[in-house]
Amino acid sequence: MLSRNLLVATKYLVYTGMLAMTWSVAMPVMAQQTPQPINHETKPAPLAAPLKVTAVEGITEYRLANGLRVLLFPDQSKPIVTVNVTYLVGSRHEGYGETGMAHLLEHLLFKGTPKTPDIGKEFNQRGARWNGTTSFDRTNYFETMPASADNLKWAIELEADRMINSNISQTDLDSEMTVVRNEYERGENSPGSVMYKRMRSVAFDWHNYQNSPIGNRSDIENVAIENLQAFYRRYYQPDNAVLLIAGQFDIDATLRLITNSFGKIPKPTRALPALWTVEPTQDGERVFAVRRAGNIQIVMLGYKIPSALHPDAIALSYATGILDHAANGRLYKLLVESNKAVSVSARTDDNADPGLMVIAATVKEGESLEDVQQLLIKAVESFHDTPPTAEEIDRARLLRERSFEQTLSAPQSLAIALSESIAAGDWRLWFYWRERGKTVTPTDIARVAKAYLRRDNRTVGRFLPTAEPQRAPIPAAPSIADVLKDFAPAQTMIAGELFDPSPANIDARTRRYALANGMKVALLTKRTRGETVNVVLRSRYGDARSRFGASTLESIAGQMLMRGTVRYTRSQLTDEFDKLKASVNVGLGDARLQTTRPNLTKVLELVAHILREPVFPQTELDQLRNQWIASLESNKGEPGAVSGEAIGKHFNAYERGDPRYYQSRTETIEDLNAVTIDKLRQIHREFTGFSNAEIAIVGDFEESEAHAVLDRLFANWASPIPYARIDEPYRAIPTVNQTLETPDKSNAVFRAQMLIEMREDDRDFPALTLANYIFGGGAGFNARVVKRIRGKEGLSYSVGTSLAVSNVDRRGIFSVSATAAPQNIAKLEAIFREEIDSARRDGFTAEEMANAKSGLLASRRQSRAQDGFVASYWAERLYRNESFLKAAEADAKFQAVTLEEVNAAFRKYIDPEKLAIVKAGEFAGR
Repeated sequence: MLSRNLLVATKYLVYTGMLAMTWSVAMPVMAQQTPQPINHETKPAPLAAPLKVTAVEGITEYRLANGLRVLLFPDQSKPIVTVNVTYLVGSRHEGYGETGMAHLLEHLLFKGTPKTPDIGKEFNQRGARWNGTTSFDRTNYFETMPASADNLKWAIELEADRMINSNISQTDLDSEMTVVRNEYERGENSPGSVMYKRMRSVAFDWHNYQNSPIGNRSDIENVAIENLQAFYRRYYQPDNAVLLIAGQFDIDATLRLITNSFGKIPKPTRALPALWTVEPTQDGERVFAVRRAGNIQIVMLGYKIPSALHPDAIALSYATGILDHAANGRLYKLLVESNKAVSVSARTDDNADPGLMVIAATVKEGESLEDVQQLLIKAVESFHDTPPTAEEIDRARLLRERSFEQTLSAPQSLAIALSESIAAGDWRLWFYWRERGKTVTPTDIARVAKAYLRRDNRTVGRFLPTAEPQRAPIPAAPSIADVLKDFAPAQTMIAGELFDPSPANIDARTRRYALANGMKVALLTKRTRGETVNVVLRSRYGDARSRFGASTLESIAGQMLMRGTVRYTRSQLTDEFDKLKASVNVGLGDARLQTTRPNLTKVLELVAHILREPVFPQTELDQLRNQWIASLESNKGEPGAVSGEAIGKHFNAYERGDPRYYQSRTETIEDLNAVTIDKLRQIHREFTGFSNAEIAIVGDFEESEAHAVLDRLFANWASPIPYARIDEPYRAIPTVNQTLETPDKSNAVFRAQMLIEMREDDRDFPALTLANYIFGGGAGFNARVVKRIRGKEGLSYSVGTSLAVSNVDRRGIFSVSATAAPQNIAKLEAIFREEIDSARRDGFTAEEMANAKSGLLASRRQSRAQDGFVASYWAERLYRNESFLKAAEADAKFQAVTLEEVNAAFRKYIDPEKLAIVKAGEFAGR
C-alpha cells in the first residue's frame, strides 16, 4: 500500500543504506583551508579536557576547544554502543550544478582513509550495523556495535579520521557515481517518490528545499571531484559537527578517547557561508501532473508551513496525525473506508527553515481521481471548522509519546532523531517538542489549520498512469565548433558612407520643399549600412471644436488602420510589410517606418493605401476594445497607474471632452464601450488629409524617385477640416500631498510634479535643463537624487527627474518618480526634500556642471547619428519653419551657460512648496 509507505519512504527524502542525499555550495579548492592529516605516531601534546555544557534526561553535552559538540548518553541496560556523527550540511547547502553532491559525498566517506582503507571490512568484522543518511539540513553517519572498549575506541578514531582524512578520490567517484545514479533510477521507478520530488520543485520558487537530496541525474554524473573535495573540506570540520555516543560505555574513558582523537583536529579558520534565502509567500494555487507508466493514481497536496522552530510547528504535526491515522484518521474514514482511495498519508517537514506539509491519497486505476481530489481539498481546508475532539487529541498525543519512548530506548533511532533536532538548531529541541506537544489544544490545531491550510498556499499534484507517454526529449546542444564548421556568409552587407552628423552638414545635405497641397518635405539621402531608410510622416488635423469628445475615437481609429483595408486583411498587411523588409507603425494621419532602398516606393504606396482605404472590421474593433479594456483593468490596482492617474487628474484644467482633458481609466473604458464602426469611419473621413503635414525621409534612397512617389501619393490629398493648433498655456495649480492605498502590492511609487512658466526659447531654458540633468534627469548614477536615494541609502531601484518644456506654449513640467518598499516611502520623500533644499541652498559644483555639459552635448551628438531621430527632428523643424541649424544654436546655448546661471535657474523654478506629491502603495499596517 502506497499511502503509509509513500511518506515513510520519502520522509525528508532521507536515504539510508548508503543512500544519503543533500545539496551544497561549491567553493573553489584554493579557497579552502587544507586540513593536515593526523599524525598517529607522534605523541600528541596535552589537550584540553572537554567542557561540560548542559544535560537533559541522561544526555550530557560537552564542547571541545575546536568547536566539536559531544553528546554522551550512557545506558547500561544493553551491551551495545552507538557512535553517530551529524554534520550540519545537507542538500540546501549545494550550489548550482551540484544537486545531490552532499549525498554523493556521504557515499564516498565509506570508501576509506589512508589509515582505514576498507571501512566495510572493519564494520563486518566487528558485527556492526552501520549506515549514513543525508537530508536537507544535515548528514549523519552511525555504527552500532557490541559494547567493548576496543570497538568504541576504533569507532571514535574512525570518525575522527574520516572527518578530515577521507580519500575523496576520482577513482572512488567514478565507481560510486554509478551506484548513486542507480539509486536515483530506483526512485524514478516509484510513483510516490517521483511525485514527492516534483511536489517540492513546484512548491518552492527559490529555497533549496525545492531540490531533492538525491539530486539531478546530470549533476550526479558530472560533478567534479574538485567540487566534492572543496565541499568536504569546508563542511566536514569539528565546529560543524555533533558527536553522539549512546549505549554501554564508561563516561570518563570515553571522554579521554574523544579528546585524544577529535581534540587533535585544529579549529578551522574559515567562516561557514551564511544562507539567507527566504521563500516568498505563495500567492496562488499551483497545479502539476506527472504522466508515467504505472498502475495507481495519486493526488498529493502540499502546503507551506513554518520552520520546526516556530511555535505553530507542533500543532501542525498534530493535525497530520489526526488527518491520516490508520483506522481513526479523518481522511482515512472519508476516503479509505468509503473505498474511494486505497490509502492516505500526511506528514510535515521538521526543517530548520519553513517547509511543507504533504498529504497524499492513492486511488485505484480507473476510479475517479478528480472526486478524491475535491474531497481531499475540502476535508483539509475545512479542517479548522471542526476542531479536534478530546478523543482525537488524546489519541494523537498517545501515539507521539509512545514514539518518543521507543526512540529513547533504541540508540540507532535516537541518533537519527537527534540529528534532525541538531539540524534544526539544537539537540534539546527533541525533548522540547515532546514537552510542547503535551500542551497543544484543539484551539491551537484549528488556528494553525486555518492559517496555513489555505487555497492560495496549496500545491496540487496528480500522478496519472499512462501506457503512452507523450514526452518531448530535448537533445543536447551541439558544440559551437560543430555548428559553425560548414558556415559560410551568404552575402556581404552594403557598407554606409562616413557621414558627419553635425547640424551644419545635415542641413546642407537635406533638400526641403513643399507639395502642391502644402505638405512640407525634407529629403536627406546618404549611403547607409544595409541600404536602410527611415521615414516620419505627421499630419495635423482639426481644432478644439471638431476634436471635442473625440480623443478615444482618434486613438482607436489610428490603431484600427493596420487591421484591414479594402484590399488586405490584417494578416495580409503583416505579410506584405514582412516581404518588403519594413517595420511600420501607422496611426491616424501619421506613420513611422524603416525599410530598405529597393522597397521604399512600395512601402510608401502601401502606407498611403492604409491611410486612405481602411475598412474598420467589427471583429477587429471588438478584439482591440477588449484588449484595451483588459489592459486598463489589469493596472487599476498598480501603484504606478494609480499614482499616475492621481497626478494627471490633479493637474487637469479642462472639461471632459476637451482634447487636453486627462481621462481616468474608468472614463476611458466608458468611451471605449461607446465606440462604433460608424464613428470611426467619420473620424477617419474628417481628420485624414495632408494639407497640414510634414514628411522627412533619411537614408539610402533615390531622391528623384522619392520626390515622384510623394507627389503622386500626397500632393492632391487635402485635409477635409481646417487645422488650428490647440494651445495649452501655463496655469497655476495648487499643491497636494496625497497617499493612496494599493493593497497586496509590495512596491510603492512616489511621484512629485509642478508646472513651470517657460518656453524652449527662454533665456533660462538651457540653464534649467542642465540643472535637471545634474539633479536627477540625465547624469545616471551620478545624478544627485540617484546617488543619494539609490546609491547611498539603497531605497530605490528606479528614481529620477524629468523636465519637459514646450517649444510653443509657455508651459513646462518638472516631475519626479521613484519606487521603493512601502515602509521606505516616507524616508525617500524626506531625503528627496533634503536634496532639493541642498541644491537650492548650496548649488551645484563646477565639476557637476562640466560633466553635465559634456554628457548632455555628447547625448545630443549621438542622437543625431541615428537616422530615425534625424527624421523626427526634421519633421518638427518643418512644422516650425526652421532649419536643422536650430540644433547647433541649442548646442551653443548649452555650452555658454555658466554655473551661476544653472544654480539661479534651479532656485528660481524648482520650488518644493509648489510640488504636488502622490504616493501609492500598501501602507496600512506598516
